[in-house]
Amino acid sequence: MTIDMLSDDVLVEIFNFCGTSDWQLEISQLHLWQVLVHVCRRWRYLVFASPHRLNLRLVYPGHGPMSKMPDAWLVLPVILILGPSSLSHPKSDQRRDNIVAALESEHYNRIREIHMDDMTNSRWERFAAAMQKPFPELTHLYVSVIDVMPPPLPDSFLGGSAPRLRFLELGGIPFPSIPKLLLSANGLVELTLRDIPDSGYISPDAMATALTVVTRLESLNLQFRSPRSLPDPESRSLPPPTRFILPALTKLAFKGVYEYLEDLLARMDAPLLHDLHVVFFMDLDFDVPQLHRLIGHAEGFKAFNRSRVSISNDSIQLLLYRKTLLADRQLSLQINCGELDYQLSSLAQVCSPSFPLISSLEDLEIKENVLSSHWKDDIENAQWLELLGPFTAQKALCLTDRIALHVCSALLELSGERVTEVLPALQNIFISPEYLLEGSRKAIKIFLAARRRSGHPLSVHRRSWSGGWEDITKDLGSGE
Repeated sequence: MTIDMLSDDVLVEIFNFCGTSDWQLEISQLHLWQVLVHVCRRWRYLVFASPHRLNLRLVYPGHGPMSKMPDAWLVLPVILILGPSSLSHPKSDQRRDNIVAALESEHYNRIREIHMDDMTNSRWERFAAAMQKPFPELTHLYVSVIDVMPPPLPDSFLGGSAPRLRFLELGGIPFPSIPKLLLSANGLVELTLRDIPDSGYISPDAMATALTVVTRLESLNLQFRSPRSLPDPESRSLPPPTRFILPALTKLAFKGVYEYLEDLLARMDAPLLHDLHVVFFMDLDFDVPQLHRLIGHAEGFKAFNRSRVSISNDSIQLLLYRKTLLADRQLSLQINCGELDYQLSSLAQVCSPSFPLISSLEDLEIKENVLSSHWKDDIENAQWLELLGPFTAQKALCLTDRIALHVCSALLELSGERVTEVLPALQNIFISPEYLLEGSRKAIKIFLAARRRSGHPLSVHRRSWSGGWEDITKDLGSGE
């Protein structure tokens, strides 16, 4: 028995089973069907006779004019793609010109996806001009520019309507009128606006109005380029009495000033949210009740039991996650700032006692991503205590050696009955790396003795050379 004995229907089902119709395939895998059509005449006929069943798509990276493509391929949906790796290609400019020519050609109404990275202003202007008409089949649009100040997109982009658009990502592109386009894109699943220039500012009220209609949205990513994305205090209106719900939203990312996010969240809710990444520009005072409310309403965050504070030269970050550390289920809050004292005070404000999850977390790690050049030994102990104060359920505390010195020194300020005011549930301290500096060793010994006298003894563990943890409580002595 040979494969030729199978019926046409069975063969098509086998082709489909091989993965040609999978919408989630990587772009590089979309050429699989082209292998099938070169096996024999019968297979070629079956493949081209079943374009919808097999979800055939033609990937066009700009190699030669589109008008010279085989006639059989000119009936297929088209994916235009030119990634950042093509910039070093000797014919990259010609390929970009060919792709823009495809947008201007008679075949534009078959274009299903557009992936164009790192365009310069000169080609961006031609590209934008070619996109001033409806693209009836367009479902995916990913575009970015490398110039700092590209011309903004006008209202007529995509003919002002995008009913089939499902995935939209713009990088470095000013598009202040995008809320008008979104009102027609009610099937949108993912929306990403990266590196939004100041000239592309969109008010929170306009963005919220547009989001009310995209009820299928699963992922929202808004990233402003600078802190000048601050809402005008005089134009900020009171939030509506009721909030609209994004019932499918599971991922939210934001970069900008906290006032913008607060204004936006005051108008919306996302009960299924389980992946949140927030980056704030530095501010002296953070007041984020709407962010706290959003986190408290999302069931997906309530299973988190671990936390990590990461300190680097230009930012401080709090990461909350489950023990399994699933990549798509995290809560990350980052504040961009270069001074350690501002980092600690800012994060302490965001993680105030009203933060919904802080009081239930059991593991806390504080680490330095690098040997921070901005580190100061004169940071007031009160700043560490303010940061640690809300973590009332922490049983395990993991510290790097230098941080252990400052944290234990700060905790020693709480003498007598006050020794358990901060981290009252603490049972274990883990120190990494393998060695302990003398200053850290002394501070830890005194802190251990103070907790022992209070009736709340601790155990101290050090990272061993084998990678495990070694209990060194007895080695540290009484500390008296």
